[in-house]
Amino acid sequence: MTKKEKRFLLLGRVASAISVLMYVSYLAQIASNLSGQKGNPVQPLVAAINASLWVAYGWNAPKRDWPIIVANAPGIVLGLATAITCF
Repeated sequence: MTKKEKRFLLLGRVASAISVLMYVSYLAQIASNLSGQKGNPVQPLVAAINASLWVAYGWNAPKRDWPIIVANAPGIVLGLATAITCF
């Protein structure tokens, strides 16, 4: 594996980890929503739609793109949960 390929692989892994952390950060908003401090549902709902599209893309790619699927799957669940608890 070349140095460029190794850097590209590392970049993909870091980006996937940050994506998961971004969606996990919704847990704090869900807790606030459930304690009565309701937030706006627009951003998490749009994030859930975005994550759904990326999961669909990864699933339907000629060769399944598991890093994209795994990195965005939490966004569907946590984005929807956050949006729903805003109401």
